[in-house]
Amino acid sequence: MSLNGKTAVVTGAALGIGRAITELLLQQGAKVALLDVNKTASESLMEVLHKQYGRERTLFLNCDVESEEQIKAAFQKAAETFGGIDIVCNNAGVLNEDTWEKTVSVNLMGVIRGSYTALEHMSKLSGGRGGVIINTASLAGLGPLPSCPVYTATKHAVVGFTRAMAAASTASGYGVRFNTLCPGFVRTDLFSSIISNSGRFSHLTDATQQLVEHFGIVDLADVAAAVLEMVTDETKNGEAFLVSAKRKEYVRFASFV
Repeated sequence: MSLNGKTAVVTGAALGIGRAITELLLQQGAKVALLDVNKTASESLMEVLHKQYGRERTLFLNCDVESEEQIKAAFQKAAETFGGIDIVCNNAGVLNEDTWEKTVSVNLMGVIRGSYTALEHMSKLSGGRGGVIINTASLAGLGPLPSCPVYTATKHAVVGFTRAMAAASTASGYGVRFNTLCPGFVRTDLFSSIISNSGRFSHLTDATQQLVEHFGIVDLADVAAAVLEMVTDETKNGEAFLVSAKRKEYVRFASFV
């Protein structure tokens, strides 16, 4: 799948992994709609992107993935501006064990909402041209992060939801592939906040640090490259790609049938 002229929507696009994904998609020739609630960071990034890629290939839309109204409006604007949607990266995420309801709302419900809204534009059954949806989970979607049980739960759920949607898409003929990105520890604002946002589990700092030492710190470029691989390789559907400093591999799950 060549990305030249394709249209992508990236949530949580202003910083960290979202920004790295956005920049790599643009480098590959795609047009990108950047969705984020951080208006200041988004506007700063847009200045950089306009200089590098021109105004016609980027679009910033202030959007809270917790809002059905905002996400539907943002996807509609992206589709109208760029003439359709081919790629969606549901990447927005938070980590806070105290405000755990919001963690569930953004990390899980935001991904579900983004996926369902994307299908309204992409599914071949509704006049779309198909494409691929990448949902950002985490290393914590494959194994426990003891200091962050709710975050762990949301990321496990994202992996399960994405795999089920991949199977549902194949069975239904949507023409849309679904894959999951499972990055390890990356130097982002979310990583920096693990200890301070662990709430009642803040005493488990040592357990978190042991995991960091075991898996290492992965570069943003490697995480974005994993997304690019899952987007461009049309054989990839229902995959979960683990990307850490020491391991980069598709995860093997036990057979369900």
